[in-house]
Amino acid sequence: MRYSRRHFTRNTLLASLSCTSLGIPLLAQSRGRSYTVRKGDTLSHIARRHQTTVAAIKRANNLTSDLIRIGQKITLPDPRVYTTVDRLHSLRQQCAGIKVRKSQWQRIVVHHSAIKYGNASTYDATHRRRGMKNGLAYHFVIGNGIDSGDGVIEVGPRWKKQLLGGHLKSYTLNLSSIGICLVGNFEESRPSQKQLDSFVQLMNWLQEAVLKQKVDFAGHRELKGEQTVCPGKNFPLSAMHRRFG
Repeated sequence: MRYSRRHFTRNTLLASLSCTSLGIPLLAQSRGRSYTVRKGDTLSHIARRHQTTVAAIKRANNLTSDLIRIGQKITLPDPRVYTTVDRLHSLRQQCAGIKVRKSQWQRIVVHHSAIKYGNASTYDATHRRRGMKNGLAYHFVIGNGIDSGDGVIEVGPRWKKQLLGGHLKSYTLNLSSIGICLVGNFEESRPSQKQLDSFVQLMNWLQEAVLKQKVDFAGHRELKGEQTVCPGKNFPLSAMHRRFG
């Protein structure tokens, strides 16, 4: 059977879609470089030195834990592949001195800002004008490239001071819920690829490196008593649930 260029293009596209998750490209493992683990190495240290992430290294090597041994050969994901970019470098520096109250945080809630403009600073000012004495309602804000960089993760004062959130109606839920807001109205548009990549890396970092446990994950609208469409119909909530539970 002969195939036209249209058939070839269509089949290639379908194949590529079946090999992606959340619209994020897979790592090009075939382009990866080999690295031999040395004394003192950890996956975290290796990831930082080579401009990648722990999650990316684990996926590239089919690792189920962070345990590595001296002399072990591992594949370093190609830094040209988008998802290997470490989007947490600045975040880790900003959070280095924070004494996290690990037992307090039992849930991570994702929001959209419902407007395409704004960043942590402007939202902080708005929330203070509304009478919120602790300012910015969220713990983290992920920019969309308009008023802050696309995919840039901003740390709010509530996380720096380990204060309860202001992003939910319920005081009880705010006490135990970390709020992450992606800038944008996802009823009308989709989050950018960089925003999704940053969100996934932030979720992994919070659960694996900071809280050191898997906590509940929810979209704002899924919580009891929260009458909202947030984080919007175009946020891939189901796919994130498959990833984070």
